[in-house]
Amino acid sequence: MNTKIRPISDHTDVLKKELEADLNNSGITTTNPSNCFKIKPINEWIEDAKNRPIPNMLFSELWYENETCILFADTNLGKSILALQMSNALSKGIAIFGFKMEILAQKVLYFDFELSDKQVENRYSNQYSEHYVFSPNLLRVEINPEQDIPAEFKDFDDYLCHSLELAIVEHDAKIIVIDNLTYLKTDTEKAKDALPLMKFLNSIKKKYNLSILVLAHTPKRDASKALTKNDLSGSKMLMNFCDSCFAIGESAQETRLRYIKQIKQRNTELIYDTQNIIVCKIEKDTNFLEFVFMGYENELDHLKPRNNEEQFNEILELKKQGLPNTQIAEKLGISEGTVRNKIKKSENA
Repeated sequence: MNTKIRPISDHTDVLKKELEADLNNSGITTTNPSNCFKIKPINEWIEDAKNRPIPNMLFSELWYENETCILFADTNLGKSILALQMSNALSKGIAIFGFKMEILAQKVLYFDFELSDKQVENRYSNQYSEHYVFSPNLLRVEINPEQDIPAEFKDFDDYLCHSLELAIVEHDAKIIVIDNLTYLKTDTEKAKDALPLMKFLNSIKKKYNLSILVLAHTPKRDASKALTKNDLSGSKMLMNFCDSCFAIGESAQETRLRYIKQIKQRNTELIYDTQNIIVCKIEKDTNFLEFVFMGYENELDHLKPRNNEEQFNEILELKKQGLPNTQIAEKLGISEGTVRNKIKKSENA
């Protein structure tokens, strides 16, 4: 029996007709059917990309142009201090010592949902005198408490996002900093809230060719463990939709000592990992509160010491689960050599 093979084009036509029939039956018009995909040969994609400039560094390899970047840390570790310091540098076109910048001075919109203007004044003055002079390129934005939500917006979140986009258009800014994430959406730990938020940020990034830095919190974490992507509130969803991410950790060595660790990157290789964190100290020289670059060190040297017996039991439990030493070390934020020695000790006991 000879079976006639239908050409692929016929299959495609049949599929289109079936799809149109399904849409019509569901009440969706197909007068001008649309496709959410842009499809063309990969060589054409590359040709198009050639005509666009190579992204420049804004803050070393941690944040590049045209990226949605997340900076997260626990409360009172200096997220706002570093973010405003970065904004100041970008607005003046002068790199922070110890970090790289590849752009000229640009306008920066700093959405400050954390501090009052008086608190900002205190940080950037010498006891409310001898005030630091910022560039006119740096514009601070805060919520107007007297403004009611217009009737055309369904809620405050919707109105806030609309106002944010309007500010970008009115001031023609290409760099924006949002301090912090919880003011854009009330519960970023839930995927249903995180997804629309990240979609909104990515949509305005592409629409206006923006570079976006978003500040976020960590839930309560174990300071004896290395920083990972799991320490970001709403980590799974937020991490999937950002281009890059870095975090600030607290050093156990000294009160004002902090370290910066690269968590996610797309435009570069992983550089500032556990073995190569950036160590800084928070200082204020008369009228400017800032992160001062100290050097590069190993994160494990800055973590809070752990209870040896507790750590020993955790290592043995993870080993029983079949995890290799390298994964156990990464999970517990310790060196692979420590894991190996603890396991060897248990075997000789």
